[in-house]
Amino acid sequence: MPSIRTTRSPERIHQIKKRPIHQPFSFMCSSLKNVSTYCHVSNTSYRIMKKDLPGPYTFILQAAKLVPKIMLSRQKTVGIRVPDNGICLALIEALGNPMLNTSAILNPDDPPICEAFEIEERFGKQVDIIIDGGTVYPEPSSVVSLIGDTPEVLRQGKGDTSHF
Repeated sequence: MPSIRTTRSPERIHQIKKRPIHQPFSFMCSSLKNVSTYCHVSNTSYRIMKKDLPGPYTFILQAAKLVPKIMLSRQKTVGIRVPDNGICLALIEALGNPMLNTSAILNPDDPPICEAFEIEERFGKQVDIIIDGGTVYPEPSSVVSLIGDTPEVLRQGKGDTSHF
């Protein structure tokens, strides 16, 4: 599993996706409590996230010292999610650590991958395991920065951002 606690996982996924090492991945936690272990969460940020998580949001927060350097932006921030998906949550719980979060898209011009067999066709033996959770219609999460005093919507995605 792509745990953030091993150096090999982020490096391997950077290699598979042909993504520059200076572009960190976001990661998924199992709960808001878990988020506060890996990020500095203000009272305001906590209240905002409590309303929207689990859900289709990636929140940008200041990283805590537990976050490996390879996962950090230059500003020492991280993107964090709590997915609204039973399979993802069960995997994170079983792993006991947050998991890397990325799409299965290598090229933005490629059609989205919706089925498990398409992952196998596209990535082959580069991945260790594929879990078929049924058809998925990928839509990017909404990205909201909680670094300053006021939430800042960085990307409109699946999550409603009208309340920020």
